Amino acid sequence: MTQPPFEYSGASELAVTNFEQTVLAYAGFRRDIGACLKATFAADPDMLMAHVLKGLFFQFMAIPAILPRARDALLAAEQAAVQRGATARERQHMAGLDAWTRGLLVDAARIYESILAQHPRDLLALKLANFFHFYCGNSRELRDGVARVLPHWQRQDPGYGFVLSLYAFGLEENAEYAQAERNGRAAIEINPADAWGVHAVAHVCEMQDRHREGIDWLAQLEPHWNDLNNFRYHLWWHRALQHLNAGEHEAVLAMYDEHLWDAKSDDYLDLTNDISMLQRLEFAGVEVGARWQAIADKVLPLSAARYFAFVDAHYVLALAAAGRDDQADALLSAIRAAAAATPAQTISAVTAAVNGALCEGLLSFRRGHYARATEAIGPVREQIHLLGGSHAQRDLFDEILVECALRAGQHGLARQLLDDRRATRPGNRWNTDRLSRLAATY
Repeated sequence: MTQPPFEYSGASELAVTNFEQTVLAYAGFRRDIGACLKATFAADPDMLMAHVLKGLFFQFMAIPAILPRARDALLAAEQAAVQRGATARERQHMAGLDAWTRGLLVDAARIYESILAQHPRDLLALKLANFFHFYCGNSRELRDGVARVLPHWQRQDPGYGFVLSLYAFGLEENAEYAQAERNGRAAIEINPADAWGVHAVAHVCEMQDRHREGIDWLAQLEPHWNDLNNFRYHLWWHRALQHLNAGEHEAVLAMYDEHLWDAKSDDYLDLTNDISMLQRLEFAGVEVGARWQAIADKVLPLSAARYFAFVDAHYVLALAAAGRDDQADALLSAIRAAAAATPAQTISAVTAAVNGALCEGLLSFRRGHYARATEAIGPVREQIHLLGGSHAQRDLFDEILVECALRAGQHGLARQLLDDRRATRPGNRWNTDRLSRLAATY
């Protein structure tokens, strides 16, 4: 937790208290994050770390028209540093924000890890390091980055449960399911509204195909998480996914309309939830109607942000599904241009190249060119994790590859992919259905 003995340059005691509450609100996905930050500024309009946090929140919005305001907030933090001075930790936080505003995600992750090396109880740095590891596809650091700081925390510390839930998710993403579930449940014992703890256990249930347990887990805790911020939609996505895997397709469509879709939201995570679920519903034979058009209307003005490769891929899929061919082609061209402009032999270059191949395959899939889609996606299948996202989220791209192989009549490839999938998820309904379909035609 970012708390004394950490020094906040020139900030009043009330401002520090309010800032700490803002960090806890952020870690807890609470709706009062904005109110907490406003209270911080009311106590001290020139608090350096408050300006940094304001800039981070603008970045999280991922709206092209708003992103420049993150740089404005960084400038305000730099001015505060000139007027009041700044600690080494505060300067590192400014550097982390600066890296993110320039799209240097790997650099941002390294900066926040360097903060944690000196200040392992800095909850804000821990959350941000974890966030960037997630979107850089670094699942090992999702786990190990938390494991390194956990010995420095105690149960009575504010935010300790959030550290446990971060650890639980990192363990899950590294297939350490039993330990992940123990830590996730321990976090919920501390705070039943810990959305990330709920989320971590839901992931375990998903990856182990314990669908009824997953449904019951999410339903039991719904009164606690359904009043949180937009992250509640992602928990509804997990609940819908469990119902989908249980074969309850019409219930999922109703859940989409009632609980996932928010006509007013332009949050990128909300949109990736929606896009992913509609595609999965179509694979289940459900007619989704005009819902693709509604999503495409939202995606179009946001796609210029080029925020995360993982998000870009979903946006390409949505535009193609809605028949917005010109816009989908334009986004793919922008992705390819980014790949060409990225210095070779860097992590970013590999990510850009993988994303270009994946997005080309997604366009081919939606246009009915299934063999072409397998040619694009197949060679990069083992690198798609570099785009970020979780195993459960990225599984959509694997399902698309399998479906394209089946539709292209590439039965050997389809069998190979399905055998690979059932080795880790032998009880998965989707795999079983495709294997039965393959057996009937091959």
